[in-house]
Amino acid sequence: MSDKTYNVLFICTGNSARSIMAEAILNREGKGRFKAYSAGSHPGGTVNPHALSLLANLGYDVSQFRSKSWDEFAGADAPEMDFIFTVCDDAAGETCPIWPGRPASAHWGVPDPARAKGTPAEVQLAFDDAYRMLATRIGIFVNLPHLDDVSLHHRLHEIGKVSHGNDEAPPAA
Repeated sequence: MSDKTYNVLFICTGNSARSIMAEAILNREGKGRFKAYSAGSHPGGTVNPHALSLLANLGYDVSQFRSKSWDEFAGADAPEMDFIFTVCDDAAGETCPIWPGRPASAHWGVPDPARAKGTPAEVQLAFDDAYRMLATRIGIFVNLPHLDDVSLHHRLHEIGKVSHGNDEAPPAA
């Protein structure tokens, strides 16, 4: 294992729910091996209150989360990213900035819980499902044995196909 701390950026269109949850999960599960950030291509300016409530109920400190533009991470003074993951289909299809350092990237699409309709319980279920899907994928990612080898690109994309803990994890290679 390397002593390197890997910088990871999660991108969504609005940076209000999925990317925020992914940032929180990786910063906890990465145990100092990873530093996670999140951003949006068209940030809405606020973090979804359901996402903040879910994270707070799970023991996360939600005081630092804010909706921000991916432009904050494309400048010369930004931290150099090692990995960039899009977590919504809209952001995956957009033209991204040129990222310094040529980070590895993959699309880990997750249904948008902020678009959920129905009863409060149904909306909560959508946020819970998105959280579980992200937590499963991030759990696989943080346990990859070699983050610098040539087979990594394929494995990152395979992780994006995992929905919940029921799916078979991609091979560790």
